[in-house]
Amino acid sequence: MNTKTDESVLGGHKQPEDPVDLALRPSALDELIGQELVKENLRIQIQATRQRGEALEHVLFHGPPGLGKTTLAHILATEMGVNIKVTSGPAIERAGDLAAILTNLRAGDILFIDEVHRLGRMVEEVLYPAMEDYALDIIIGKGPAARSVRLKLPRFTVVGATTRLALLSAPLRARFGAVYRLDYYDSKALSDIVRRGARLLNVPCEEDGILEIARRARGTPRIALRMLRRVRDYAEVKAGGHITAEVAEAGLSMMNIDGVGLDDMDRRILLTIIEKYNGGPVGLNTISASVSEEPDTIMDVVEPYLLQLGFIDRTAQGRVATKAAYDHLGKTYVPSVGQPDLFNDAG
Repeated sequence: MNTKTDESVLGGHKQPEDPVDLALRPSALDELIGQELVKENLRIQIQATRQRGEALEHVLFHGPPGLGKTTLAHILATEMGVNIKVTSGPAIERAGDLAAILTNLRAGDILFIDEVHRLGRMVEEVLYPAMEDYALDIIIGKGPAARSVRLKLPRFTVVGATTRLALLSAPLRARFGAVYRLDYYDSKALSDIVRRGARLLNVPCEEDGILEIARRARGTPRIALRMLRRVRDYAEVKAGGHITAEVAEAGLSMMNIDGVGLDDMDRRILLTIIEKYNGGPVGLNTISASVSEEPDTIMDVVEPYLLQLGFIDRTAQGRVATKAAYDHLGKTYVPSVGQPDLFNDAG
């Protein structure tokens, strides 16, 4: 059966995805590059489920944005040969919205809920029996005459995705039978992803150009492919359409992306901590107000990569810029008064 996608909940959904992005997205586990442990676990789960003729167990993917959670949900539907309905936590505003989706599911279907941590409490209460007992409890009438009617649902699979696992309620998390964390990709996997993207886009790309893009992609396939498309534009206008290391470096530099993948926002946050607050510690809300960016964006998009690079530390008192951040920005590292020297091995 062909995979069908319904990206709305009663008309509310995320913005339609770019057709080029969809074309670059792998459609089978064998096409997916990286995340080897997750892939192997999913292969076993899919094969065992097929042999038993059952629906997949509920699956939760978590990790930073752009690592392939949505892609994996679509791959699961393709591998199982079932339909997938796509929605997001904020789009399901009322319990009735969820009930409308659940009653239209068929046996084996996958319901993919992006940003599942943003589901409302009343919506979660409807989802619990649906996931656990494959039943939908409906209250008919009001007051003393009200009565509960339980509707049986076909066995279906909920695939959830979240960037904030800690915000997922414990009862909801417990109903997912398989929980997988997606980690940042290494440079080899990113190079393979860029190479595959260049082939699908029919872009002449030298190996050193591929490596240059992968090196600056922040360990994230979505960013790597976005960079490839922007460098392709630059190459077509400035370099006859051929991507070399020099062309990639020039194109990415025009977007203010430096050699380790930091952009303007990353540098502004680091400079704010270093110059305005003497290297920290400084609270997230203070940083947010200083750079005019939402705290959630800083926490979900910016911080994970800065932490991975070792450019900041998170302490009980707030964020602290490390010596590596000073060195990268060409600043002299001088611990502020009262701030412990995080790089002093003595004591």
